Amino acid sequence: MERSLSMELVRVTEAAAVAAARWMGRGLKNEADDAATEAMRTVFDTIPMEGVVVIGEGEMDEAPMLYIGEELGTGHGPAVDVAVDPVEGTNIVAAGGWNALAVLAVADKGNLLNAPDMYMDKIAVGPEAVGKIDIDASVTDNLKAVAKAKNKSVSDIVASVLNRERHKDIIEEIRHAGARIKLIEDGDVAGALNTAFDDTGVDILFGRGGAPEGVIAAVGLKCLGGEIQGRLVPSNDEERERCIKMGIDVDKVLKMDDLVKGDDCIFAATGVTDGELLGGVQFKGTYSRTHSIVMRSKSGTIRFVEGRHSMKKKPLLVMQD
Repeated sequence: MERSLSMELVRVTEAAAVAAARWMGRGLKNEADDAATEAMRTVFDTIPMEGVVVIGEGEMDEAPMLYIGEELGTGHGPAVDVAVDPVEGTNIVAAGGWNALAVLAVADKGNLLNAPDMYMDKIAVGPEAVGKIDIDASVTDNLKAVAKAKNKSVSDIVASVLNRERHKDIIEEIRHAGARIKLIEDGDVAGALNTAFDDTGVDILFGRGGAPEGVIAAVGLKCLGGEIQGRLVPSNDEERERCIKMGIDVDKVLKMDDLVKGDDCIFAATGVTDGELLGGVQFKGTYSRTHSIVMRSKSGTIRFVEGRHSMKKKPLLVMQD
């Protein structure tokens, strides 16, 4: 992939974040998602690449744009797989909550797992605990392993978990082990990434979330030197049959190289609302301000990008009611 592609892709997430942020706290999650999707798709047309969506807004008959199989880019440049989530946390935006992101991931063609839109059990950690976790081990054993790797006591460990009824047993075991919990309402991509940054205070992510988000998080953690493990959880025979047709073993533990192959991938995200890692979009009348992160695994480079966007010169960023 071209070195300059990283910075080009930030433009995509910036546009999506600004478009979505116009709907923050208005209780209209679909409108926020539609606005972000349209903005993201428009900017993708200017990116020098031959991209194909492998994770997106759904099948062709479900989504008008950014659907699985859609071609993106100018048609000139590297051939890449593209995974997108125009708004990771639509409910967060609708409520004006924390950690909503506009996010995308790119890898060389054929290197991203074409994950079905179903649940995935996940466990994720940052660089210090790589090789120490096991999705088949107990929650308590994983907490002890991470604590040892980070030279902490278990009581110092903070686990991030989606606040869902299905996670009742996980939450109870974390508390029984003596660790602390940061419950998140939505957005487990942000929850996974936060494990790789000391400033967020998060050490490990547990729980069941979307499989596409698991692949996107894997790209981010690969760039950061972290680790995620997952296992697909079909909720019915139809989903199980789809996995079989796609050549995916639903009983297999998916490691980093199963989720994203090769040594070159790019992750970009822009904050829609404020979070531990990224600030949200701010509107200042004549301009808007964004806070983004862009990373490339091949170089190990991590960039935080603060953007200031003229609302007069970028009409795409002005909301159309």
